[in-house]
Amino acid sequence: MSDRYLTVDQVAELLGTTARFPRRLIAERRIVFVKVGRHVRIPQSALNAFIDANTVRPIDHRRDSLRRAA
Repeated sequence: MSDRYLTVDQVAELLGTTARFPRRLIAERRIVFVKVGRHVRIPQSALNAFIDANTVRPIDHRRDSLRRAA
């Protein structure tokens, strides 16, 4: 069990947002979280998975133009 558990404030800092954003993710069940009594923690792996799932990759225009030419 090597996963690090982060507070809402720590997640907000890592994402560069206010604490309201990770709280909304939790309320909408858009991110995995753990309840420890009254406290909420987000596993580092869940945060990484959320970031990966929401990362938009750039379009390679050069590649598209090669397909159209063929």
